[in-house]
Amino acid sequence: MTEAVLLVGGQGTRLRPLTINTPKPMLPVAGVPFTVHQITRARDAGVTRIVLATSYKAETFRAFIEGNDLGIEVVIATEDEPLGTGGAIRHALPYLESAGDEPVLVFNGDVLSGLDIAGLVAHHRSTESDVSLYLTPVEDPRAYGLVPTDHTGRVTAFLEKPKTAEEIVTNNINAGCYVFRRSIIDAIPAGRPVSVERETFPGLLAADAMVTGVVDSGYWLDLGTPLSFVQGSCDLVLGAAPSPAVPQTGDYLALAGAQVADDAQVHGGTVIGRDAIVGPGAIVNGAVVFDGAEIAEGAHVINSIVGVDAVIGAGTVLRGAVIGDGAVIGRGNELLDGVRVWPGASLADGSVRFSSDG
Repeated sequence: MTEAVLLVGGQGTRLRPLTINTPKPMLPVAGVPFTVHQITRARDAGVTRIVLATSYKAETFRAFIEGNDLGIEVVIATEDEPLGTGGAIRHALPYLESAGDEPVLVFNGDVLSGLDIAGLVAHHRSTESDVSLYLTPVEDPRAYGLVPTDHTGRVTAFLEKPKTAEEIVTNNINAGCYVFRRSIIDAIPAGRPVSVERETFPGLLAADAMVTGVVDSGYWLDLGTPLSFVQGSCDLVLGAAPSPAVPQTGDYLALAGAQVADDAQVHGGTVIGRDAIVGPGAIVNGAVVFDGAEIAEGAHVINSIVGVDAVIGAGTVLRGAVIGDGAVIGRGNELLDGVRVWPGASLADGSVRFSSDG
């Protein structure tokens, strides 16, 4: 295996306001853009060339790749309009160099996992599959499409999100990583949106193609929501999730130029960004603090995200909140349970309590 396609074209609407200025895969997770974790894991699994399938704010990816050596050839394919998962894979075809029968790794740009990538490719080769899917079991599969397999591992159906208990025929879901025979990518319609989940994969089953699944019950997390974004970053710092790109593991990670007061309490896999400040008596637990942000004296930041150059006033409490870049939160406020503050916004001093449920 030498080539892969990384799907990074989404707009990341569930992570707004963080993605207003930065595409989701370029947001810092455990000290580096999330895309770097995926690229380096693919590199360490034997991939030598990777195509980034971009759309939203593609110039951000280009600037980063041109300025950093990740030990792997990176090519950028940019869609003029979003084409969906299948359409993005097909759009990347002219940038691939693999022969028709060779495997091409494809993975989603917002999934953090401990998958044995090389093992998935080895399975693909040994079974002579047309497409091999990474499947993972989840405790409650009602929020996902289901992918049942027979006793040989061959996929038998792609099912919509179950609405009743009777419809839950498996708890294995599509985990967002595939190996395609290159010729299968050739057959995806070009120039229009295509969903692999709703069109490509069901079409392959109807044509009796060899579509197999590999079930891996290890670490898996979709970083598409603020809560899971924080969890993924913390898990990487704590060493619960694997990545060769994590600068160091431990109780927290402070990047270059960060200042943490001696009596501040920073725990739970928190990341303190470059040149960020954590003031005296502050408590920061299970949080992501972006570059240049300031957490003032006595503030509490719990399970929250603080954007670039944002300011959190003295004594303010954040719990499950998302603060956009450059926002200023005055002293003595409480922002709880899903509250989001847009970039550049300002909230005056005062003991005001806000939560997403009112």
